[in-house]
Amino acid sequence: MSGTTPTEQSSGSALTRLFGWIDGSLLSLCLASLVVVVAGGLVQVSFGAFSMTIGEAWRAVFDPAVIFDPHVWQVFLLGGELPELGRQTLIVWNIRLPRVFVAILVGANLAISGAIFQAVTRNELASPFILGVSSGAGLLILLTLVVFSGLAAYLPLLAALGGMFAFVLVYLIAWKNGTSPVRLVLAGVIVGTVFQSLQTGLFFFVDDIGVVQSAIAWTTGSLTGTDWEQVRMALPWSIIAVALALGSSRQLNVLLLGEQTARSLGMSIEKVRFALSGVAVLAAAASIAVAGIVGFVGLVVPHLVRNVVGSDYKRLVVGCLFAGPALMVAADVGARLALNPIQLPVGVVTGLVGGPYFLYLMRKQQNIGEV
Repeated sequence: MSGTTPTEQSSGSALTRLFGWIDGSLLSLCLASLVVVVAGGLVQVSFGAFSMTIGEAWRAVFDPAVIFDPHVWQVFLLGGELPELGRQTLIVWNIRLPRVFVAILVGANLAISGAIFQAVTRNELASPFILGVSSGAGLLILLTLVVFSGLAAYLPLLAALGGMFAFVLVYLIAWKNGTSPVRLVLAGVIVGTVFQSLQTGLFFFVDDIGVVQSAIAWTTGSLTGTDWEQVRMALPWSIIAVALALGSSRQLNVLLLGEQTARSLGMSIEKVRFALSGVAVLAAAASIAVAGIVGFVGLVVPHLVRNVVGSDYKRLVVGCLFAGPALMVAADVGARLALNPIQLPVGVVTGLVGGPYFLYLMRKQQNIGEV
């Protein structure tokens, strides 16, 4: 005779439905990523122009005057004037930790964006960078910074519009009675090259050398000088994009089965494809608006996570939420300390990591391009 009641069995099956997709590989990935983020955060708050020991830095991180004060959090997240805080606490919380938070948001957004694009195109080489989305968003943001500086408050929206325009253009170029992985990648390279040339051309219309230098740093991707304003700018859009990505995992899984199977299951392919592409563009735009064009994160992270947890997008999206920030925080630590006191743009580091990995994918797989 069974020792469980029908109520207990029903409760157990409900828990299985809710959490049965979580397995050991996903938990291991998430825990390892958290360790990297925490270790990278420790390094970031411990080093800087103002010298302090690791113990002093972490006492500042866990200062009760910040942790348990709702008014301080309100100022951080909504803006306003901070109350009086200790010098070390102010430096850690107002200067160093925001850079870590921005890296977390950027890494998660780019990883999720790349994962969605890879499902939408059924192409493991797809990413915001490869498909020209980063260049489209970057062109519109650079145009705003150089010509229409009064619209700077709308950078995430403008980045989304530029990225969506670029992706639609890529799709139109690649379309010939349908698309293929190779045509989408080639069209992305074409659009990205044209838009990057237009970005370079904009520099000739700028008289202020300071604007040129900041624009160059921005086009290579940088977290230098980020603060709570960038956190406030990216956070709402990031929450929306992550929620939509998690809620769309079933549709992403169906797309991977192929168009014929998806149609037999009642899916409207083109509507779903463009709706999900909009989510991917929003996620990419939120990161580009605060950190510039950071290449290869959207390509490398989904592929690494897929190798660990498999192709189920419910696990894949969650894995990207952890692995993306880990890569960005680690890359930013490298960018900051590699040539200390000179700080490299973080996009240089991700490019040095992503470029060889891209080559590795091409050399390793025979059916390159198909998820």
